[in-house]
Amino acid sequence: MPRCLLACSIAWLVLVAIAGCSGTKSTDSATDATIRADGSSTVYPITEAVAEEFRNEHGDVRAVIGFSGTGAGFKKLVAGEIDICDASRPIKDEERAACEANGVKFIELEIAYDGLSVVVNPENDWCDCLTVEQLKAIWQPESAISKWSDLNPEWPDEKIDLFGPGTDSGTFDYFTEAIVGTAKSSRADYTPSEDDNMLVTGVEGSKYALGYFGYAYYAENKDRLKLLGVDSGDGKCIKPSQETVRTNTYKPLSRPLYIYVNQASLQKPKIVEFVRYYLDRVGDVLQQVGYVPLAADLSAKSKQTLDEALAATNAN
Repeated sequence: MPRCLLACSIAWLVLVAIAGCSGTKSTDSATDATIRADGSSTVYPITEAVAEEFRNEHGDVRAVIGFSGTGAGFKKLVAGEIDICDASRPIKDEERAACEANGVKFIELEIAYDGLSVVVNPENDWCDCLTVEQLKAIWQPESAISKWSDLNPEWPDEKIDLFGPGTDSGTFDYFTEAIVGTAKSSRADYTPSEDDNMLVTGVEGSKYALGYFGYAYYAENKDRLKLLGVDSGDGKCIKPSQETVRTNTYKPLSRPLYIYVNQASLQKPKIVEFVRYYLDRVGDVLQQVGYVPLAADLSAKSKQTLDEALAATNAN
């Protein structure tokens, strides 16, 4: 798994520019050996790691992998601009309707589990755990919380520097729904970014910072961040880990991750080969990037969904 996500991002932008000049869409040619994926920054490390392994075995394949956010990824899926949409939440009804209106059929494949991580600066020696109610008080619209002392009078009388995903992010949608109670309901006075590495840098740079993002970005930056536990209301302070996410004892911030595949792209042999490879290899890749593999029955279900879609595509 490459550690330099910024470098990958720059490479992606260059490739996108080239692809944009050519005017090629994801379904233009059955012989096209380009794989186009975009969407969730949370799922990005998984797709990029799988794509890197696939490229090593198939030198004729070019992979353009982006991380513009789940919502932006679904917009590109609707427009037929990508083969695969990485998603850290299920597709919304309005996004599904937009696909139908544009004649875009897709399949939903569950690939892994994630535990959204709440992190602070390593110099923070006063807070080890927050309750869901405290997190809600911090992040809800028109929040009255501005300083750490607003949460606990024994904590520093210093402003909390907040960092979190942008509004196009599936992580933003999931966190706000799980913590605040309504998706996209959040205070606006925080530093947002679709690039989780920027959030890591922001939290690392401020002693009084607090942020949230997918577990893989914490796992890769453990020496730069401090992970907080979350108390869901039963008095138990639980941190995300392979075990607590798998057993759903880390709640309410454990969630499934997905890829959505444009069915028209399944007419291209390289895309079919890549998606099969993805489902076969993702369990091993997850060990590298810090997410939790699916149970065997759920993994088999995703493979069955792909087989059924391929049968339908070939029948047509």
